[in-house]
Amino acid sequence: MTKPNYSGTYHMVEQENVDAYLTGLDVNVALRKIVCMLKPTKEIIHDPETGSIKINTITTFKNFSMDFNIGKEFTEDLRIVDGRTCQTTVDWDGDNLVCVQRGEKEGRGWTHWLEGDKLHLEMRVQGVAAKQVFKKAE
Repeated sequence: MTKPNYSGTYHMVEQENVDAYLTGLDVNVALRKIVCMLKPTKEIIHDPETGSIKINTITTFKNFSMDFNIGKEFTEDLRIVDGRTCQTTVDWDGDNLVCVQRGEKEGRGWTHWLEGDKLHLEMRVQGVAAKQVFKKAE
């Protein structure tokens, strides 16, 4: 079965519970306030043939890049986010991209899925979930 191609540029249009998620990652209050005010853009380059995906998250504060192959574990440097590294695997669950980040924090990871021209992101850590929705640029 063919998987969806996530390639595109997406602008955030809504978010919920991000402060609680960042608290679960032990991010300090000043940085949490800044992050909750940001409106990130995601640029995704996805090669369905090879399973290679690059996700660039761009903000006016800091940028973050994640480059991986579906189903292959890698060491992810999250020091820009919360000062940690973890062992990360992204795989398919149906048409959803599901990320598991093994490290100091239990239950850490995220899920991306597409609905029409919207890219959804649910981020999880220690039983707390935050959601963001991005609209594909025309």
